[in-house]
Amino acid sequence: MMETPLLLTSFLSRAERYFPEKLIISRTSADTIHRIPYKDYVKRTRKLANALTKLGMTRGTKVGSFAWNHHRHLESYFAVPCAGAILHMINIRLSPEHIIYVINHAEDEILLIDGDLFPLFEKAIPFLKTVKHIVVMQDNKEVPKSSFPNVYSYEQLLEEASDEFDFPEDLDENSPAGMCYTSATTGMPKGVVYTHRGLVLHSLALGLADSMGLREKDVVMPVVPMFHVNAWGMPFAAVNYGTTQVLPGPMFTPGLLLDLIDQEKVTLTAGVPTIWLGVLQEQEKNPRDISSLRAVVCGGSASPKGLIKAFEEKYNVPFVVGYGMTETSPIVSLSNYTSAMEDWSAEEKLNIRATQGLPVPLLNTEVVNEAGGVPWDGQTMGELRIRGPWIASEYYKDERTLDAFKDGWLYTGDIAVVTPEGYIKITDRTKDLIKSGGEWISSVDLENALMTHEAVFEAAVIAIPHEKWQERPLACVVLKEGKTATKEELISYLEGQFAKWWLPDDVVFINEIPKTSVGKFLKAKLREDLKDYQLNS
Repeated sequence: MMETPLLLTSFLSRAERYFPEKLIISRTSADTIHRIPYKDYVKRTRKLANALTKLGMTRGTKVGSFAWNHHRHLESYFAVPCAGAILHMINIRLSPEHIIYVINHAEDEILLIDGDLFPLFEKAIPFLKTVKHIVVMQDNKEVPKSSFPNVYSYEQLLEEASDEFDFPEDLDENSPAGMCYTSATTGMPKGVVYTHRGLVLHSLALGLADSMGLREKDVVMPVVPMFHVNAWGMPFAAVNYGTTQVLPGPMFTPGLLLDLIDQEKVTLTAGVPTIWLGVLQEQEKNPRDISSLRAVVCGGSASPKGLIKAFEEKYNVPFVVGYGMTETSPIVSLSNYTSAMEDWSAEEKLNIRATQGLPVPLLNTEVVNEAGGVPWDGQTMGELRIRGPWIASEYYKDERTLDAFKDGWLYTGDIAVVTPEGYIKITDRTKDLIKSGGEWISSVDLENALMTHEAVFEAAVIAIPHEKWQERPLACVVLKEGKTATKEELISYLEGQFAKWWLPDDVVFINEIPKTSVGKFLKAKLREDLKDYQLNS
C-alpha cells in the first residue's frame, strides 16, 4: 500500500477541485451575510498563508485565534496548519487570567482577533510574553487604536497578498496542526495538541453513516463555537466533503439561528443543550420552517428528555446526543439507534436517545472500577476511559498528564454505566464539577475564593439544576461568629476573580457544612438537603 500522509491540505485541494461553486455562508453581523464559493475561499486561504508567512510564520509557529464562527476564522483553520504552523483556538469565555495564561503557555507569536473582541483583549496585551503581531478580523480595513505596535487589518493583508501559495507536501502526518485548552476545572487550563492525522481521521469519521453522516448535499451549521474543540470538527469535515457551511458569527440568539435554518435550509446542526432549549422556546413562540433539518446533534452536558421529545415528536427532527471532550477531538459517541430498536416503544427509544450513545468506529471505550470492566447492566458505575487515533496522549507541557493518561488510555473523570446494548450513559462527575451551558465550572476554585472573605468561615459550592443552563452554582456559606455578609456582597467579592458565568446564582447561609469522617465536605448530603431548592430561571 502507498504510504500517503494524512494531511489537512488534501481537504483544501479537494474542495477547490470538485466543489468550487459550493458556498460558505458567513454571518458577521446581524445584517451582514457573506456568500463565498469554495474556489474563492481557497484563494483567500492561500492569501492568508502568504500574509502570515510575511509576518514570520514558519513551521511550528503558534498562531492564536480569538474569534467567533465566520469565514475568516475558517480560513485560518487551513492556512495555518497546511503551512506547517499550529492554530491555537482560544476560548474567548475564559477569565482574563486564563486567557493570558494559555497564550503565554502555548507561546503564540501571532494573534488573529475579531474586531468586536479587540477592546476586551486590549487589557491583556501588556501581559503577553511571546506575541509579536496582532491581526484584526472584521469586514472593513480599519485598525483599532492600541498600545501594541504591530496591529494589522486582516482584509488589508489579504488584499496585498498573492493567492498563490505552495503548501508543503512533506509534512509529517503526526505533526501538530491545532491546539485547544480545556475550560480549567481546577487550576489553570490544560493544553491539547491535535495532529494532522488525528484531525483527518476524525473528519472522516463524521461522514460515516452511523456517526453524523456528513455529506456533500448537506447544509451544515455548527452552533458550537469554533474555539470549542474545533467546533466539534465539523468545519474541517465539511471542507473535505464539499458541504455547504452556514457560520452564524457572533450572534447565537435563537431567533437568528432559526432564521438561518429556515432561509438557508440547514440540514444538520450541532450545539449544547442551552442553545437548543432557547431555540425550542423561540420556535414555539415564533415558528419558522425547520423541516429541512435531518438531525440536531447535542452535546456538552446532559440533554433533558423533554428537549429530545419536543424536537422528535413535535417537529419530526431526530435529536442525537453525543459525547466528547477537548482531549478527544471531540467526538467519541452518538446516540443513533440500531436496527434492533426499530420496533421499540417510544419510551424505550427516548431512553436510548438520552444516553451518550455508542462509540464511533476506531475508538475503544471502557467503563472500569476497582474490579475491572463493569457489566453492561445499565447500573454498575465506573470511570469512562477511551483510546483511539484522534484521542490525545498527553497534555501540552503539563505534569497533569500523569493523572489522566495511563497505560495507553485517557481516563475521562466521568462516571458512567453501560446499557445492555453497549450505550454509554454518564451518571455523575468526579470532583463535583458543575457544567453550565456546556462549560465546566470548578466548585473548589469558587469555594477557595469565598473563604478568603473576612466574614466567611466555610463555603461549599454545589450544582443545582437550571431550566436553561442545565446546572448553575449555588454557594452554601457558613459565616464566622459575629460576622455578617449578604448574598450581593459575596457575589460582588467574586467579580473580577472569575468569568461572569462562573459566579454563583445564589448564596444560602447555613449553620454547618456536613463532612466526611476525614473532614471533607459531604456534598452528596448538601445536594440531598437542597434537592427541592429552586433557582430563579
